[in-house]
Amino acid sequence: MATLSVSAHHRDPAWAARVFWCLAAVALLWPMLVLTEFKVWTLFEASNLKPTLKFLGDFFPPKFESEFLLLIAKETWRTVAMATAGIALALLLAVPLALLSVRALSVSSLTGRMHALPAAVRTVLRWTMVVLRSVPELIWALVFVRVVGLGPTAGVIAIALTYGGMLGKVYAEILESGEAHVTQSLMRNGSGRMQAFFYGLLPQNAAELTSYTVYRWECAIRSSAVLGFVGAGGLGQQMDASMKMFNGSEVATILIVFMLLVWLADRASAWLRTQLG
Repeated sequence: MATLSVSAHHRDPAWAARVFWCLAAVALLWPMLVLTEFKVWTLFEASNLKPTLKFLGDFFPPKFESEFLLLIAKETWRTVAMATAGIALALLLAVPLALLSVRALSVSSLTGRMHALPAAVRTVLRWTMVVLRSVPELIWALVFVRVVGLGPTAGVIAIALTYGGMLGKVYAEILESGEAHVTQSLMRNGSGRMQAFFYGLLPQNAAELTSYTVYRWECAIRSSAVLGFVGAGGLGQQMDASMKMFNGSEVATILIVFMLLVWLADRASAWLRTQLG
């Protein structure tokens, strides 16, 4: 009896709920796996396993010829330049959208409810940001490759549009969540909206805004490599060409360079956030 009472005392009281939610998750996930025809076991079928192992075997040794490494270095720099230029243009788009959609900078809201026209403009701008960030940068790149041709220009525009919507939305949310008392006091005492922003909203939110911008630059470097697969230049386009030629050694080298690039971008963004924090 003592043993039974001790076991009952140490039993997890939430075990039934955990089992229920685990079974519920399986019940919900299973139809999704069926709908997506997820059949992981097909990877291990003989007809698929043999060419996969052959392709992976071609990765070794990676290609380290000087001429090829020089080409990869050039494409790596182009990838970083594409991401940086895209983020710079995204900022030119995001900052005005964010500032014009922040309620704390609206003069009409100082007296209570925002007037109809400023409220309508604010709604249109927020929907504009929704549209920009709803279209993936890969789709924008496909569109602009057909407009401006192959090359990094399409990638820069694609990153600028998608990230402009993302940055604008998050900037507006950060500024809205900040303390608006100082900003509104400045505006009530005759200050302009830009003065109220620079002396009221910006100082208290500068670190968070900068940290998010740096994080998005890091994400843009990853995106710029993927955009190359649709002809937007950079490492992705070179990898696409190597994969089409079934040149595994070149693919291995590009993968190594890309992983080093992402690691360096991550370290650089972490250092910048530390300096700004």
